Amino acid sequence: MAKAIVFGGSGFLGSHVADILTEEGHEVVVFDLEISPYLKPGQKMVQGSILDREKVRSAVKGSKYVFHFAAVADIKEAQENPVKAVEVNILSTTYILDACREYSVDKFIYGSTIYVYSDHGSFYRSTKQASELIIENYHKIYGQKYAILRYGSLYGPRANAFNSINRYIIQALRDRKIVREGNGEELREYIHIKDAARASVEVLANDSPSLNIMITGNKSMRIKDLLEMIREILNETIEIEYTSDILEEHYNITPYTFKPKVAKKYQLNYYHDLGQGVLEQIFNNYEKLLAEGKLQEDNPFTGSDLKKSS
Repeated sequence: MAKAIVFGGSGFLGSHVADILTEEGHEVVVFDLEISPYLKPGQKMVQGSILDREKVRSAVKGSKYVFHFAAVADIKEAQENPVKAVEVNILSTTYILDACREYSVDKFIYGSTIYVYSDHGSFYRSTKQASELIIENYHKIYGQKYAILRYGSLYGPRANAFNSINRYIIQALRDRKIVREGNGEELREYIHIKDAARASVEVLANDSPSLNIMITGNKSMRIKDLLEMIREILNETIEIEYTSDILEEHYNITPYTFKPKVAKKYQLNYYHDLGQGVLEQIFNNYEKLLAEGKLQEDNPFTGSDLKKSS
């Protein structure tokens, strides 16, 4: 049984990766600023900052696999606070990599983004690009094995507040209206979080010393069509509004304008259906908003109706 540590393991993607690692029999350590509400029996929690170099070193010691998902991941937050984005996204990566080198970690797995292919994404994109270059340097100079995983648009349970599909669903349930910046013609390749997490763990079976993998959905979908899907699931009782705002830091049709090292797209043998996944997320958000008292009294949706639909 190998020890695997997941930095950012309390978060959206990290917690699901930790789940799968535990299911596969690994000794799992979750490292995060916040104690994970998803901690499973047998998992060890280390609460701390990825900028605490000594705590990072201590946590990495004895690990065979190190997953790094902790980051300033909100493009807007990175744009408003570039110094924080650089510190958290680049410096922490270097601290963790150096600990991997010191303790001869078998493989370092890094959570990157398809925005590294793009001129969009502001400081979030540039910090990911810089981190990828540093990872490649550690491999070239010290022989540190790695897998860089570039994710597309993720959705599903445990999504954070800035996750796009989660944000649309909460707007629909709470306000009966979805406001989308742009015209809705933008294309995305959505992938369910559990599929992305499974693919992230499956790369451990690849013996290549340097991997660049793209993990996205199997087909492109217009955001407009996704919002219509949500509207239909909710019995067409919500309004969809498109604003004239230009999404300067997000790509429209494709992120591919910049050319980093080419990544192969990872294809799962089976995956979650987008419609079923969105329905599940709607129901989960309905239950949460209801418990928090954030739904209007005359809200037309009922949990039982949504459950019947599923």
